[in-house]
Amino acid sequence: MEFVMKQALGGATKDMGKMLGGDEEKDPDAAKKEEERQEALRQEEEERKAKYAKMEAEREAMRQGIRDKYGIKKKEEREAEAQAAMEANSEGSLTRPKKAIPPGCGDEPEAEDESILDTVIKYLPGPLQDMFKK
Repeated sequence: MEFVMKQALGGATKDMGKMLGGDEEKDPDAAKKEEERQEALRQEEEERKAKYAKMEAEREAMRQGIRDKYGIKKKEEREAEAQAAMEANSEGSLTRPKKAIPPGCGDEPEAEDESILDTVIKYLPGPLQDMFKK
């Protein structure tokens, strides 16, 4: 029966035995093959990176040609110029940070003890002033 089963499955019994934890045939060159495979993968990765770096350099050259033709500036350049312009504008402008108040300014108490209501009443016509003073 076993013979018939092996015949029906063909070479699949070896693979089945390996999957079930049976003895595996060790390849004496397995470590060397794995090392070569890893080296080939590294080399392919380096070639891929070089290829894409070259493509990006070509694209950037094309972009720069367009920028030069139409007078467009790179985003980094625009940001740098905007920053420099803001710094230049802030010198001596009205929006600069306030300086310390010089001594003697605003220290003395108000000479008049006048309320807002008294100030408003001063500017009213005479009859209305009399009415509010009462």
